[in-house]
Amino acid sequence: MIATMKNVVKRYGDNMALDHLDLNINQGEILGLLGPNGAGKTTAIRSLTGLIGIDSGDIEVFGKKQSLNNKDIKREMGLVTQEITVFNDLSARENLRYFGSLYGLKGADLDSNVDRVLKFIGLTDRASKRPKSFSGGMQRRLNIGCALVHRPKLLIMDEPTVGIDPQSRNHILESVKQIAAEGTTVVYTSHYMEEVQAICNHIAIMDTGRVIAEGSLEELVGRIQHEDTIRMIALAPSDALTESIKAISGVKSVTVVGTSYTIVSGADSGNLNRIMEVAVGHGGIANIAADKSTLEDVFLTLTGRKLRDDGEGA
Repeated sequence: MIATMKNVVKRYGDNMALDHLDLNINQGEILGLLGPNGAGKTTAIRSLTGLIGIDSGDIEVFGKKQSLNNKDIKREMGLVTQEITVFNDLSARENLRYFGSLYGLKGADLDSNVDRVLKFIGLTDRASKRPKSFSGGMQRRLNIGCALVHRPKLLIMDEPTVGIDPQSRNHILESVKQIAAEGTTVVYTSHYMEEVQAICNHIAIMDTGRVIAEGSLEELVGRIQHEDTIRMIALAPSDALTESIKAISGVKSVTVVGTSYTIVSGADSGNLNRIMEVAVGHGGIANIAADKSTLEDVFLTLTGRKLRDDGEGA
């Protein structure tokens, strides 16, 4: 176990951001941390890294008690924030040298680590250029490089692919898998379910400040195998249609985004035909199908919300 959070409470005024949170992070894993907006993910990360204090509970990292001033722990951690935190007035190489020096690297050791990271993030040919001339994807990769230059034992990545193109996203995801293969433990948060499914071997779902479910993808999906997920595109979505579907016996939840309906129903309930009949009576359907359960379905069942609404930014 590389880090643990036990019974952690963090309040902001009357708001309880972390509500007796328990979270274990195992050596060598890529832990996907999921949760809707306001679930407490960023507060959990800031507490784990010692950027903010907690009101009660215990946090241990590398077998040591975490605190605001524990430099020994922070020296062995890397943090990739949602915001790009590189310096636009420094070149890519100078940024890496600066962050490396903050972690105590110097001389030949600093030079070799900077060269290694430039190659790893694919920016060797842009080493002398300033980030303000980079694409969003290249800036994200440099942001990650600055958190890696000192070879951290634990890397925390908070929404590292916000607002970038698919090619850069794929590069980052492959990089995360390589980082883990080389021995670094990774905690990864994202609003993209497919990213977590692609790279994480353990997943924790947070809501209202606590972990409500965790396990491998297969274990989490297995929790709702007693349910069917029906996806439907309605020609005339309406509150009346939604309420009529909810009234069908065996229907557990209905989530509507635009014209798209996601309906969770008891397995083998035969509700596909019933839902079709109701929808036809409320203006018709463009498409309907029953799907195998996915991580998105687990999340919807447990939280009652989608991880990311259509059109919402990451």
